[in-house]
Amino acid sequence: MAEPARSPQISVFYVNVLVVAACGLVYELLAATLASYLLGDSITQFSLIIGLFISALGAGAFVSRWVDRGLARTFIEVELGVALLGGLSAPLLFFAFAHSSAFYVVLYALVFLIGALVGLELPLLMRILREHLSFKDLVSRVLTFDYLGALLASILFPLVFVPRLGLVRTSLAIGVLNGLVALWGTYTMRGLLGGSVVGLRARAVLVVAGLTVGIAFADGLTTLAEAQMFPDEVVYARQSRYQRIVVTRGKAGFQLYLNGNLQFSSVDERRYHEALVHPALLARGGAVRVLVLGGGDGLALREILRWPVAEVTLVDLDRDMINLSERFPPLGELNRHAFDDPRVTVAYEDAMIWLEEGSDRWDAAIVDFPDPNNFALGKLYTTRFYRLLARRLAPGATVAVQSTSPLFARESFWCIVRTLEAAGFKVAPYQTTVPSFGVWGFALARIAPLAPPTSAAAAPAGLTYLNDDALAAMFRFSADMTPVPVEVNRLDNQVLVRTYEREWRRWD
Repeated sequence: MAEPARSPQISVFYVNVLVVAACGLVYELLAATLASYLLGDSITQFSLIIGLFISALGAGAFVSRWVDRGLARTFIEVELGVALLGGLSAPLLFFAFAHSSAFYVVLYALVFLIGALVGLELPLLMRILREHLSFKDLVSRVLTFDYLGALLASILFPLVFVPRLGLVRTSLAIGVLNGLVALWGTYTMRGLLGGSVVGLRARAVLVVAGLTVGIAFADGLTTLAEAQMFPDEVVYARQSRYQRIVVTRGKAGFQLYLNGNLQFSSVDERRYHEALVHPALLARGGAVRVLVLGGGDGLALREILRWPVAEVTLVDLDRDMINLSERFPPLGELNRHAFDDPRVTVAYEDAMIWLEEGSDRWDAAIVDFPDPNNFALGKLYTTRFYRLLARRLAPGATVAVQSTSPLFARESFWCIVRTLEAAGFKVAPYQTTVPSFGVWGFALARIAPLAPPTSAAAAPAGLTYLNDDALAAMFRFSADMTPVPVEVNRLDNQVLVRTYEREWRRWD
């Protein structure tokens, strides 16, 4: 067998293999990410979609055995199909979620069809190449570029595509890339196509042009789709490196959503944030240095700054969340421009890493992370995290942790309480009612023995919710919220994430 490795045409085929693998994985990751964003069930959806996509690859490879003639032309036709279906997958899923009761059918059908088409392409390329390479070289080189393409996509998807382009624009842009590969193939494989290629090139140009127009209007498409998903008008939307930030506005006020999950409503957020912050500072008798983990909206910070504190450090990974106070002025007004206070320092870091690397100690800590609906957040509710936090607390320091709903997610709430206790804290669980959420839970904790505060007299003036009666009621639980047997949440089991998803799924 002649050695063709130096042939430019063979190199073109390797590039095709690389692009096919990379684009296929991007479509898979897009579908899994969107399903988790829209449905909230991250573990189940990622597992189902990855498994379905891989099985579809096998189905496509199996079907390829019946393609006997016109391999190059079939490859280009399939590539155009992948471009169109994959490129439109994210917009289609957004609109299907808003308008179709058969969203799951649309989701799994898209994943399977795209996977089958991608699975069909690689065998076609291998069969085209078999006339130029020995079997040994064919398998080793094609699989090498296939895996390199997957590696490239897995790196670019979280670091470049999603934070820079967003989900919808990424989908359309990768579709354009597939279309360009198909168009390119009408030139590089011209000798293998036979007959006229005018129609093939025209279809490729139309697909590329249509998807390019979609990219130009991607923000509008996303806003239009999200407008159907939320009860109020979307007035701000941004894809950060870590999450989708959406603000909606209704007659009574505005609401913040992260990855589709409500974080607060301006109408009743004071009930939540006064309950989160002031019991911890009352139990401590005030504080000089306060640590805030999460809370990038600045609302917990606003409550802390009512006290005569000397220093507050807020740790939040997402710079775009902190900047939201400037980009959406009503939030800056609501948090009283807390980030402009000279007592405040912001660290843009992963909270677990930040705790592990530092040595400063704090008189109080307010932990205001989003609910543990994925493993990245779940690690921030583990014994490992709470032990790191304990190392950074001054003697007698108090901690308040938002702990999801003891009514709607009873096991999850008590799992957080028991995990704090397993990390060495004495815990006084408490709850309050926030109309936007229902009953919501918190954990007041300290390494030393802890008695819940009984009076709000020492709290700053101007509170609109917290008083002696409200404070006393917080530490009482009705029969349907009392403790239940639970496992402790550790890094190696992440039981809280699975429990949380199972419990909240009942209310979807």
